[in-house]
Amino acid sequence: MFGRKMSLARSLSIGGAAALASTLLLLAPARHAQAQTAIPFTQAVGGIGINTDGVLVNAEPVIRLQLRDDWRKALSEVPGDLSQPAKLRIVSLRGLQETIAAAQKAGQPIPDAVRYLAGLQRVKYLFVDPERHDLVIAGPADGWTVNNEGEIVGRTSGQPVLHLDDLLVALRDVDAARAGGILCSINPTKEGVLRLQEYDSQQTTAGNIDEKLAEMEKRLGKQTITVGGVPGDCHFAQVMVSADYRMKRLGMNLDPSPVKGLKSYLDMAPAGPRVPMRSPRWWLTASYEPLAKDPEGLAWELRGPGVKCMTEDDYFTSTGQAKGTGQANPAAQRWADAMTKHYDELCKYEAIFAELRNCMDLSIVATIISREHLADRADCRLDLLLDEKKLALTKYNVPKQVDSKAGLVKKGHNYVIGTAGGVQFNPWQLVERRQEDSAAATARADALKTAKSASNWWSN
Repeated sequence: MFGRKMSLARSLSIGGAAALASTLLLLAPARHAQAQTAIPFTQAVGGIGINTDGVLVNAEPVIRLQLRDDWRKALSEVPGDLSQPAKLRIVSLRGLQETIAAAQKAGQPIPDAVRYLAGLQRVKYLFVDPERHDLVIAGPADGWTVNNEGEIVGRTSGQPVLHLDDLLVALRDVDAARAGGILCSINPTKEGVLRLQEYDSQQTTAGNIDEKLAEMEKRLGKQTITVGGVPGDCHFAQVMVSADYRMKRLGMNLDPSPVKGLKSYLDMAPAGPRVPMRSPRWWLTASYEPLAKDPEGLAWELRGPGVKCMTEDDYFTSTGQAKGTGQANPAAQRWADAMTKHYDELCKYEAIFAELRNCMDLSIVATIISREHLADRADCRLDLLLDEKKLALTKYNVPKQVDSKAGLVKKGHNYVIGTAGGVQFNPWQLVERRQEDSAAATARADALKTAKSASNWWSN
């Protein structure tokens, strides 16, 4: 199970009548990470950071503003033909690789246009071009700038652009993803669970709520962060952990929702005199319609929303172990459904959720290339993109631990304290679902005709 969260529910009398239903919130506060090579300032993802000990810490507003200002100074001017939005921008992977090789040979840094994949904001198509020995990705795009969180986003849309590093991770770790999927989770230690269970069993009255919450956080201690399927020190991993963190903040009413139809889980949870000893667990996963492909397998289209929210109840045994129940309580399911329904709208306000979808898109593309042997079919060697020694990734501090935090809202005479979290998907399972569609072949013919007449490795 992924992203399990701790829940100890016990009726505690408040004024002789009310009850305290307690579910501990495992937060992943902010993170700091090392920046791109030759960029001399701290980099954060989604407004959070990870310190040198691997502990997630809050990124204060003043740090975010400094990060924003530093990035704006560091970015080069966006080339004129990339500065405007495009419904479909076509990017040659062969041309991308050749541009990187040329920069390395000249002793120059990799151009921003390469780092941000010509401003692509999603991958809609993957095409094979045997005539030009190329693989091509295409999707909506924009010029890029820096938002107040220090994130690289479209000038017009405000949505994040794709990152070269995320493409490299998707291509290089495609076999690791097949073996166990791609995931992040935050889990309590068994020792912490047992300490909390002992404390909970001793409570007979509510007492001071703030003091009890502080003691619960102390008893449970630090949670363990796990990343799988991709390296823990890459941008891709930072995106997953950050998206998980933001989901927690919204679900637990610690941050106000920017979307009218998305209330917090705590607002949805019913009040009652006693809650079963279970914890609702949420995780974000990939959600695509069957891939569209032409009969020859040279044109592929990604379709569907990209992300959905899932939920299941967990409970904790007397030995401190988490077990899934295979069921979801109605309030938790309503919150998951609302998160899924409003995901696109949420992306407009919280760029990190769109970044997570971008990473999923790139994982799907890498998996199609690998499974269908498309590089061989195109005679397009991507040796430089695949070689960590020749083209290194930006390194971030690896997320390892996070302090336990408790959030609550008043429910009538009762207090409800809740939890959420996790990211999990397997791109290999997703690419098994496909269907033939002649429209994919038409899109390929049009795109390759445009690319053939272009003077750059991208075209509109």
